[in-house]
Amino acid sequence: MTIPRRVTLAATAHEPGVELPAIGQGTWFMGEGLAPRADEVRALQQGLERGLRLIDTAEMYGDGGAEEVVGEALAGRRDDAFLVSKVFPWNAGRDTAIAACEASLKRLGTDHLDLYLLHWPGGIPLDETLEAFERLRAAGKIRRFGVSNFDVDDMDALLATPGGNDCAVNQVLYHLGSRGIEHALRPWQRDHGMPLMAYCPLAQAGRLRRRLLDHPEVLAVAAERELTPAQLLLAWAIRPVDGRRGDARRDVIAIPKAVQPGHVSDNADALDVSLDEDALARLDAAFPAPTRKAPLDIV
Repeated sequence: MTIPRRVTLAATAHEPGVELPAIGQGTWFMGEGLAPRADEVRALQQGLERGLRLIDTAEMYGDGGAEEVVGEALAGRRDDAFLVSKVFPWNAGRDTAIAACEASLKRLGTDHLDLYLLHWPGGIPLDETLEAFERLRAAGKIRRFGVSNFDVDDMDALLATPGGNDCAVNQVLYHLGSRGIEHALRPWQRDHGMPLMAYCPLAQAGRLRRRLLDHPEVLAVAAERELTPAQLLLAWAIRPVDGRRGDARRDVIAIPKAVQPGHVSDNADALDVSLDEDALARLDAAFPAPTRKAPLDIV
């Protein structure tokens, strides 16, 4: 049976469920002059044309510069994208989150976000943040909210807060060399019907970073299947995983950043890759799954 290469965000009291491709587009380090702005804009538009409609950004990235790049890429085609941005924890107060979101919307050139995330746990009480998110939703400025860099204890606290059970996703670092979430967090989210968003799926960063793209086994498995190493790693990140009830399904959306046209194409093509049991077993042997709870890997 072919398992759809899409991930579903559950319906809420105010929004229907939505299906998204299991690979989206990240924008970390965009808007910082590391690549020509025109190339960054073109890359995001190319990704949209290839079906990578989720675009993830944040007020943190380039001090808002990445949001401006995204806004330029979406000019005249906002409806083509599922747009995600994130708020600093210190901006996530009852009123400051409203102002932060409005500033993001202005940089993005849009009147709403499809998903607004708390970038990481902070000192402002969750009930204040959730109150602000609900005000933003009621005003039509966001459609859904979620969190990022939350571990199991953080998620328990979130769900114990009124309104917390409307959280759509948790975005965390996840790649073949950083599998700590598989022990506790990913099963917790599976049990609660909450997908993961995986940042740095090509091991661009993280405490458990390994040189995955030139690892001998990654190179061998990829070459035998006529894949690039990056395509192999993306296909692995979004692979269907059996839940505790044996229900194999996809519950991870990977959000690699790409600027070069070839990299964008590789990312889009990875949506069509299904890894066989031999490939998965060899990757598991080279990079074993965790046997105990590990601290959440965060950049």
